[in-house]
Amino acid sequence: MPESQNVEWKVSWRDEYLKWICGFANAKGGRIYIGKDDDGHVTDVSDHRRLMEDIPNKVVSHLGIICDVNLHEEEGKHFIEIVVPPYDVPISYHGKYHFRSGSTKQELNGASLNDFLLRKAGKTWDDVVEPSATLQDIGEAGIEAFKRVPATAGVCLPRRMIARRSC
Repeated sequence: MPESQNVEWKVSWRDEYLKWICGFANAKGGRIYIGKDDDGHVTDVSDHRRLMEDIPNKVVSHLGIICDVNLHEEEGKHFIEIVVPPYDVPISYHGKYHFRSGSTKQELNGASLNDFLLRKAGKTWDDVVEPSATLQDIGEAGIEAFKRVPATAGVCLPRRMIARRSC
């Protein structure tokens, strides 16, 4: 099984792999194997007992989520499997959001971060209220076009806004 959207192999544990866990949690979930090389061969994790306590504690304290952390043995060599479920809410690591895409971990910034946060909230860009917008920003043509939208389109406005269309 090669590295993929949902699988990552690491020879040894580093705390920076919490970013990978964050990325899996924000995407479709996944598994990180500690003690396997890039070809998926078991290399052994000599400090597996300590890591079996450290990893779950670090995941909870730094990410606020829970993952299954399982110890496996193959031909006398140990490796650790970290099973990360997908989360419906955005998960951050030290205030930064990571996302698993293909076999890469990406830090989200700018427009991609905005899109991600809106998606996790179940919204799109047109659901966002712009508090400084005025009717002049929309223009009379835009207002007239909106008034022509059939009431069956699911748009309900208070009567005081458009007298001929109310729900």
